[in-house]
This record gives sequence, C-alpha cells and structure tokens, in this order.
Amino acid sequence: MNSETLDTIDSTSLEAARRAANGERGPLWLRAVRQTAGRGRSGRDWDSPEGNLHATLLMPVADDPARSALHSFVACLAVADTLDFMSGAPARIALKWPNDVLLDGCKVAGFLLESGLTNTGRWLSIGIGINLAHAPAETRWPAISVAGATGLAAPASGATLDILAPAMQARIEQFTAGGFPSIRTDWLARAARLGEIVEARLPTETVRGRFETLDDDGAMLLQTGTGTRRIHAADVHFPGEADASGH
Repeated sequence: MNSETLDTIDSTSLEAARRAANGERGPLWLRAVRQTAGRGRSGRDWDSPEGNLHATLLMPVADDPARSALHSFVACLAVADTLDFMSGAPARIALKWPNDVLLDGCKVAGFLLESGLTNTGRWLSIGIGINLAHAPAETRWPAISVAGATGLAAPASGATLDILAPAMQARIEQFTAGGFPSIRTDWLARAARLGEIVEARLPTETVRGRFETLDDDGAMLLQTGTGTRRIHAADVHFPGEADASGH
C-alpha cells in the first residue's frame, strides 16, 4: 500500500475525506506527525501528541455500508497483531467491544471509521490512533502507552506503521476471502470479558448481562435475566472497573 507522511494536520481522517472528495481511491495510508483536531468515536476528541501513531487508511469498498463497518474488527486485529510483535507479549493484549485495544487492561489504541460515496464509488477511511510514547491523562477509561507498559523507548510512529500496514493488508485479505466469520472467530479469541458480566450503556438505559458472543453482524450478544439482547452501539463498562464511556 502507498503511504504519505504529513507533518502537522487537523486530522488524518479529515484529510482522507478531502482526498476522497477529490477523487483519490486508495488504498493509501496517511500518517501525521501531529494532529491538531484528532477525533475519536462518537465525536470525542482524541489526544494527538507527537510520538504517537496517528494514521488513516483510505480504501475503496463495495456499496455495502454494513459490511464496510465490520472493518472495525479487522482493524482491531491488525493493531493487536502489531502490538504483539512490538511487545512480545500477546497475552497482554485484549480487544474491547466495539473497537478498542487494551494493553494490560488499559486503552492503548482506538479507531474511527468513516465512509462516503462519490462518482467513483464508495470509500472507507479507517483512522487508527496508538499511544506509543504518551497516554492521555484524566480519561474516563484508563489509558496506557506502549512505552509506559514496556519500560522501553517508544517505537517510532513511522516504524510502527511499517508493521501495521502489512498486518492490516493480511487481515483485509482474510476478511475478503473468509468473510466476517473468520474475523469474528479471531476477534472473540482475544475479547475482553467474554463470558463475564458487562454493562452496555445506551442513551436511554443500561443493559447488564453476560457477554456471550458476537452476532454475524458484529452486534454484542448479552444474556440477561429476560433473554438475549443484541447491542449494536453502546459504551461498555466492566463492573468494578473504571467508567468506559470516555476517550
């Protein structure tokens, strides 16, 4: 895949959208040394200091937004593969539904997926932030950096992308060849709190239940006292631990 490094920019995801509007199809990686307006899921700010990885993959996709959204699980696995390689300790990495990567139980990476349709077809951008050198303070969910977790010098963001890009390509090829069932199996093998009680916080209610599995559309299935609930979008909280609704 082609890649381009930008010095300072508002957001690699915003830049990907601008490129797509101007006819860029990709696949193209955009990496920023520093972002001034990084964004996370649900419109939240994303701290973007120099030393962390701020990158977005712009790629063409079929005209199926629901299938495109499943690339969040693809990206989670690619980042987990990358962190496995860098940390040398796969057991320390877990995936938190819907699209966070945890290192030692703390958030180390997050994602932002956006898509659009132009006269050349539908595009998808996969924004990825990895805390390599710095972790944001005072977040609702505890955050950690790779350097803080390993006690070693932070990996360079460019070198990290050199590992992430082929890992992502491999996971995209897996998704293309085997569909979501293959990705789902691998994601569940690394799922945080699978088989345990979690809370899914929706705008109007909190659903508490046992995290059973993922449905074939990526929804979280919770076994509650009144049956199985399908959760499509929510902030997930692990009872007894920090609030999971923030950065």
